[in-house]
Amino acid sequence: MAPGHGMDTLGMALTDDRAASQTVKALLSLRDLILAGELKSGDRISELSVVERLNVSRTPIRMALVRLEEEGLLELIPSGGYAVKAFTERDITDAIEIRGTLEGLAARLAAERGVAPSALVRLKDCLAEIDALIAQPIGSDDNFSSYVALNERFHALLHEAADSPVLARQLKRAVNLPFASPNAFVKVQAELPEAQAVMTVAQDHHRCVVRAIEAREGARAEALMREHARLAFRNLEFALRNKRTLGLVPGAALIRARAAAQAL
Repeated sequence: MAPGHGMDTLGMALTDDRAASQTVKALLSLRDLILAGELKSGDRISELSVVERLNVSRTPIRMALVRLEEEGLLELIPSGGYAVKAFTERDITDAIEIRGTLEGLAARLAAERGVAPSALVRLKDCLAEIDALIAQPIGSDDNFSSYVALNERFHALLHEAADSPVLARQLKRAVNLPFASPNAFVKVQAELPEAQAVMTVAQDHHRCVVRAIEAREGARAEALMREHARLAFRNLEFALRNKRTLGLVPGAALIRARAAAQAL
């Protein structure tokens, strides 16, 4: 190896790491600004304005904007640059349907291909933790935060159980769709008068899916996960009828009012 070659390689690696870190920082910051409503639907976003606001160089900002356009939070505009996207009720239901379809496929693949005993143990352990939590009223912030984390963990374990890198990539894109995440409407769900009952039904779906996977019943596992995703439709309808609960949904400011959407 030529003198200094190793140091050059190390320097390039460190530079790449810093660039990746800056891109992630820009991506997360921009996504938070949009979902918090600080950047509103229709707002134009230029690279220069974001550079000044986030104090990040242009290349990471450019990459973050491309990623957010791929996720669906931004859209390209003819004159150049990006604008924050608005979403209709149909957009949201489509996003939920896509997530449910892909999670159904994950459950079917896991059932048909079989999963390792250790993976089943992790799924069942997660079920047991959720059982213990919903056995008591989900009233406190701590209990609710624990439920959100466990629900997210269960879905992640299900995705892993499919053992499909191709599907994992598509699922990652799907849950990044605005309002499509398994936890997108969980805060609204907690406000429902029948919140405890809905969580019990959701947990029964979880349990039945794990049983179907263990029994190698692919079609049943798929149907259960698709039905499970549809619980989000109920939460969406409740949120749209109630401005206070709608405010609990990340990105609620991006949802186009039903009357306005019908006028277009």
